[in-house]
Amino acid sequence: MTPAETNKRWAELQQFVAAEFDNDVPDIKVMLFLIGVQELGKGPRKFSKRQKEELMHIATCKLLSKMGFYELEALDQDGWPHWKAVKIIPNYTLLEQEMMMKSLIIDYFDELQLS
Repeated sequence: MTPAETNKRWAELQQFVAAEFDNDVPDIKVMLFLIGVQELGKGPRKFSKRQKEELMHIATCKLLSKMGFYELEALDQDGWPHWKAVKIIPNYTLLEQEMMMKSLIIDYFDELQLS
């Protein structure tokens, strides 16, 4: 996808998620949180600030695993996934990081046929 196509698809996905949750247009952090909740598989519930950060980490690892940077190591006794880094992530610029994450998030939602 070109950057223009990615931004167009990103805006469409943001509108879809905003409509589904009757909420404001979500940014990347909110999308990562939603993916983390989905990957945890325990459904919506209240999470502490630390758990929310861990959910975003789970989502980031899940997305970057598609590029071979992480792989799932195990689930802990509470069912939380733990990932291990298997390849060094290149030093992308902020713009490159943002476009890569948007693209991976779009792909994630497409794979689940949620958008």
